[in-house]
Amino acid sequence: MQLPVVYQKAKEQVCKIWTTLQPLLTVHVGLASSTTVLIILEQCGKNKGYQERDACGFHPEGACCVLDGPEKIESIINMKTLWKTISVEGIDIILSRDAGRYICDYTYYTSLYYGNGRAAFIHVPPLSESVTAEFLGKALQSIILAMLEQCGEQRE
Repeated sequence: MQLPVVYQKAKEQVCKIWTTLQPLLTVHVGLASSTTVLIILEQCGKNKGYQERDACGFHPEGACCVLDGPEKIESIINMKTLWKTISVEGIDIILSRDAGRYICDYTYYTSLYYGNGRAAFIHVPPLSESVTAEFLGKALQSIILAMLEQCGEQRE
């Protein structure tokens, strides 16, 4: 599902995912236009600091995702473990604890909040000659399968 670059609409879609589909894990993928050869695994979402206006010119009330929500929420997925164990030939994978204060982090925090930590966020580079859709799709498939393995281990 593609989410709009609009805080309120993105939040509504994320809430709908959790209430209607009730997934084991929701994996969000966002574009990191500042990088050309990195996949970034985001560990946590932050609640406050959303001053930048969205595509419709708005920013969230109180510049936060959830009024009175926790300052940050960690994913149940241990991104550090994932980062240490997974490799994709032809692209670097790094770990991050800051997805930025725009729609990506806003969406991630919201999903972590409504999914009780059962969400993940991956920043990917734009498509290029070296990072094709097929290549990126295979890389994401490997990463997501490893995430699902972690979920399975936690359920046992």
